[in-house]
Amino acid sequence: MSQDYKADIEKYTSNVSDTAVANIVKYCGIALRSNDASMVSTSDKSELDRVRDGFAKKKLALEPDAAEAGIKKVAEQMKGERRKSRVTFYYLLAEATGTMDKLG
Repeated sequence: MSQDYKADIEKYTSNVSDTAVANIVKYCGIALRSNDASMVSTSDKSELDRVRDGFAKKKLALEPDAAEAGIKKVAEQMKGERRKSRVTFYYLLAEATGTMDKLG
């Protein structure tokens, strides 16, 4: 696991779980190799729909309304960040929705 992910997450929260970060990295897989795919664009509705219908639904088992609320909260939390790391966004989404247990 890259320490870069953990350091980025620590800008927003403390006591970052190495296991959770590693599981997010594993979930994202090859997508993290592409600079564009490794970021979340909160201004792109189709991107946020992919986060909701992909990670939030499949990995965190969130209902659409809970996922939308969590995504909105994380987008607000990270709004000062021009380039939002997908790993950080997913970690904060799990934290915001109380589903960290789904990440190990």
